[in-house]
Amino acid sequence: MADLEVPAARQLVDGDWTPAHDGAELSVIDPATGQDIQPVAAAGPADIDAAVAAARRAFPAWAATSPSERGAALRRWADLVLAHVEDLARHEAQDVGKPLSGGRLNIFIAHSIIEYFAGAADKLTGVTLPTRSRDYLGYTLLEPYGVCAVVIPWNVPAVLTAANVAPALAAGNTVVLKASEVAPLAPFALGELARRAGLPPGVLNVVTGLGPTAGAALTGHPGVDHISFVGSTGTGRAIMRAAAENLVPVKLELGGKSPNVLFADADLDVAVPAIVASITENAGQNCYAGSRLVVEDSIADAVVERVAEAMKAIRIGAWDRDLDMGPLVSEAQYRRVLGFLDEAPAAGAKLVTGGGPAATDDTGPGWYVAPTVFDRVDPGMRLVREEVFGPVLAVQRFSGTRQAVELMNDTDFGLLACVWTNDVSRALRVAQEVRAGQVAVNQFHDAGVIGFPFNMQKDSGFSRGGGYTALREYTQEKAVAIRLLDR
Repeated sequence: MADLEVPAARQLVDGDWTPAHDGAELSVIDPATGQDIQPVAAAGPADIDAAVAAARRAFPAWAATSPSERGAALRRWADLVLAHVEDLARHEAQDVGKPLSGGRLNIFIAHSIIEYFAGAADKLTGVTLPTRSRDYLGYTLLEPYGVCAVVIPWNVPAVLTAANVAPALAAGNTVVLKASEVAPLAPFALGELARRAGLPPGVLNVVTGLGPTAGAALTGHPGVDHISFVGSTGTGRAIMRAAAENLVPVKLELGGKSPNVLFADADLDVAVPAIVASITENAGQNCYAGSRLVVEDSIADAVVERVAEAMKAIRIGAWDRDLDMGPLVSEAQYRRVLGFLDEAPAAGAKLVTGGGPAATDDTGPGWYVAPTVFDRVDPGMRLVREEVFGPVLAVQRFSGTRQAVELMNDTDFGLLACVWTNDVSRALRVAQEVRAGQVAVNQFHDAGVIGFPFNMQKDSGFSRGGGYTALREYTQEKAVAIRLLDR
């Protein structure tokens, strides 16, 4: 179906597509060409006021709606997403710069998330509490907060929209979603499908705009009852300061510096392709990207050679070429990643492959960076300490499980850690000792697990996002105690 174009220079507020209050617009750029795709409305404080007011008006009726009916509305939304996979995939792929197949995968993931919470909406329950005698009754209720502000970045906009909006709506909240101005088209298209699914006006509002104007106005708005933010650690700290002014609870999903830890007994035929994909998927622009390879000394040389050869074979091109990897999302991100690449050799890292811009017959004028491997990386280097957000792999070597765990934990971040070994006892021991919110063994991330919580520790933030825990994130608990009187 090809009827899912996003209205130009409009935003979705109170069930209608409207221009920005002051008529301001922003251009959405194709990273593969540097050319405009289309304009979108640039929300300012007045637009945020209107969106929050619409969500506030819609909240009482939506919260009072039967959870089964809320679930049914989400299921209709999920069905429409599935019916418009190709349109949504095109928006996601062109907007971000990823291959079309990557955009399509993200839409399937978004669909599965919405479908999951459609089924969970009427499964949200409190508990009955024990009492000292039969004369008392105690129980808890889980209730929605009210208006939830959701602020997402540009790297996987469809997935992040679904992962934050669906549980909030399922729990009975209303939402103002602020999509990144860099890649807002998939969130806008998902908002349109939610409208077609019958969500009442104001239940889901979708805007975009610059962080210092639209983002700050939303996260500091006194009419917001809960904030969910996905993005950089620095911005997360600023949002916490803003939330403190209104005493608003915050869910933060921030950066990562995820290691793939490869022991000598691992199956390299399985591990190496997964390690390469973990840092080249979406051109490495994922918070959980496997940006560190921590490999046992005895196999390190052979592994680095295999990884480098696989990185060299990555096919690079525009989204509609549907190859293996696309460009970085913007010129600013391109320049930032090149800065890391220029600095690393001078700091002592050994360049194995890549190390600069990529140019092939398929790339054209976009912001392409070659898949890059640096070996012999010191733990103190910026390449190891900071999130690059590009297709750049830093290799560290270890001898023994103790040193492997030390290197895994020697980071300010704590999002995902992947362990590759055929020793079950070692895998379980390392999973216990690593400081990360998520651990994967002999795979990258959570493939094959339904409802896997998207947890994090340290500077990666704090969240009960993803899966069965997410509904709890978007509810507050009320305790009720009753004394039963004789009548």
